[in-house]
Amino acid sequence: MTMKTILTTLNASYIHSSLSIRYLKSYSEDMHDIELAEFTINQSIDYIVGELYKRNPDIIGFSAYIWNIEEVLRISETIKTINPDIIIILGGPEVSFDGAQILKKHDFIDFIIFGEGEITFKELLKSVSDGIKDFEKIKGLVYRDGNHVIQNAPRPLIDDLNSIPSPYKEVGTNFKNKIVYYESSRGCPFNCQFCLSSTIKGVRYFNIDRVKKDLENLIEANVRQIKFVDRTFNANKRYAMEIMQFIMDKDPEDINFHFEVTGHLVDGEMLQFIKSAKEGLFQFEIGVQSTNPKTIEAIDRVTDFQRLKSVSKEIKSFRNIHQHLDLIAGLPYEDYSSFKKSFNYVYEIGPEKIQLGFLKLLKGSGLRKNRRKYGFKFLDIPPYEVLETDYITFREMLKLKGIEDLVEKYYNGGYFKNTLGYLITNKYETSFDLFEDLLDYWEMKGYHSVSHSRKKLYRILLDFCCYRGFSDLDIINEILKYDYIYNNRGFNIPAYFKRSNISFLRERKHNILKNEKLLNACLVRHKDIPTKKIINKVHIEGFKLNILNLIESDYKITGDMIETIYILFEFKEGVINRCRAYDITEFI
Repeated sequence: MTMKTILTTLNASYIHSSLSIRYLKSYSEDMHDIELAEFTINQSIDYIVGELYKRNPDIIGFSAYIWNIEEVLRISETIKTINPDIIIILGGPEVSFDGAQILKKHDFIDFIIFGEGEITFKELLKSVSDGIKDFEKIKGLVYRDGNHVIQNAPRPLIDDLNSIPSPYKEVGTNFKNKIVYYESSRGCPFNCQFCLSSTIKGVRYFNIDRVKKDLENLIEANVRQIKFVDRTFNANKRYAMEIMQFIMDKDPEDINFHFEVTGHLVDGEMLQFIKSAKEGLFQFEIGVQSTNPKTIEAIDRVTDFQRLKSVSKEIKSFRNIHQHLDLIAGLPYEDYSSFKKSFNYVYEIGPEKIQLGFLKLLKGSGLRKNRRKYGFKFLDIPPYEVLETDYITFREMLKLKGIEDLVEKYYNGGYFKNTLGYLITNKYETSFDLFEDLLDYWEMKGYHSVSHSRKKLYRILLDFCCYRGFSDLDIINEILKYDYIYNNRGFNIPAYFKRSNISFLRERKHNILKNEKLLNACLVRHKDIPTKKIINKVHIEGFKLNILNLIESDYKITGDMIETIYILFEFKEGVINRCRAYDITEFI
């Protein structure tokens, strides 16, 4: 008997897509009538229930994660209340480690699949469709037998990943401008105790030709981002480089590829290789988590901090790859001062983004099993975030939450890069000290309770410097003004910035841009373009400080830098390189 099956999930947002339900469909669609239905956690429960019910399914399978499990349970209960004959199946990491308890607690769930689900799901569908209720031979399954909940033996990992048909054979227009999750391998060579990958030993790879074909299909579908979920993308250097070379040869427009890489595994050959990648094509996420040796040992992490820093700094110097470096607050033995050291280490590298996260005790993770050993205090409801430990108080965690918010606003994105650099160099011992001080002011003013535009953030930072009574406010004004123009196409510069010679420059801008020597020195690629077309791509501003020399000297100011200069800003469309700045004083 053919039974209509819907595979569904609630994604974090509309722009995301689900990989898991597509794997299940591709593995079983030769035998079963399967539809996909994707929703988001922002949609109402009533709407989702209605949409699923109107499709008249016999079976609904939900992919459950930390961000959607509560909604999945409510939807499942509502559907079962309306039609008790609909079979409800749950799978995914959020139900893989306590499936028996979930079935005992929620009688509206019929089956739970734990572990790798492709084979288990197919066998379950066949059994149900054939009317066979003998489920004891299906490995990786939790089910009911009368009033009893039975958990079968776990299913061994799939040896040959290529036996799973590709979920991206036919893409169409479903993924246009969306984030698509993709994996070229499963497993991880490391054993980090906060991560679920530590529960699976070894790394298995998909055939490289299959990966290339999938990527080609997704590139042609005009997706916005392909996010590789491989836990350590560069575990096999040759395999990783072949994938990246394929992408570079395809040279897609308006798409980037996100990889989680282990910094100390990036060698000289790979550095030279990625140096030639197009700006913005690749994003690297590199986990640091902590620099406390005792913490690293406790979480069973392997790293080489010196190598990691060297690699990340060299990648940064290429100015073509967007780097995210991760830290986790709340790890064993990491107190407030220890976290401060970890933060300063990452900040000194200068990645494009610092991801400051907070430890979540995921089901099945080693740290969750050892929660009493480290005094973890947390609520046993998603997202299982640690509130306090034997080493860090709740008050200190709250402070780190505030710093995380300010790092997101003022550091990530690079819109205040030079102002922060100057303040840290000249006013504070460390970067963390600046963010601590700014947080005190931020909360005193109540700024943490309302949203702010980016333009308002510049004003707040300037007001903060005034509040702190810094004696060099004129210099800070010039640097902050430079940051604003550099990052915001400075045609509408806020009135709170002190400016000079505005009318003079506005009147002479057209003639300045006709200067042959200036064009050859700064704008050679525009020299054959009419001035009226160049004029909207550049801005000229006067400064009472030689800010370009200040930046070159790592923000250490000297007396000869206090001079009037004129800077030409050439705006670009780059992800990392937004603008180029030239000293054109000699042409003025």
